[in-house]
Amino acid sequence: MAIITVQLFFNETNSSLQIGDEIYYTKPSPVSGGFENASLADTIFLGQVTSFGPSVISVQYDDNTTSPPAIGDFISFSKNKKVNRSKLKGYYAEVKMVNNSTKKAELFSLSSEVSESSK
Repeated sequence: MAIITVQLFFNETNSSLQIGDEIYYTKPSPVSGGFENASLADTIFLGQVTSFGPSVISVQYDDNTTSPPAIGDFISFSKNKKVNRSKLKGYYAEVKMVNNSTKKAELFSLSSEVSESSK
């Protein structure tokens, strides 16, 4: 069993990514070439983030159980459950939603769950 580090390159990494987060990938559908019919069963665990920068993520994985994602695969991540066990914390939040479409769009619902962080 060999532990390998792979680097994933992006235009920009997600701002909430942390060391220890788990990286997953999904291959596009062979029929449509997209991800619209992908299910949780199609998602493959790659490994944990060991380091990251503005456009690169380093992930350690076991090369006996999985292979690195290919160009075009959908990359996602999950927060480390041992560290991120509670709700969002704080007293202030700011949300900016942007619709870049030229067509009419309607937001049906928006909600949040927040815990005070220092009481």
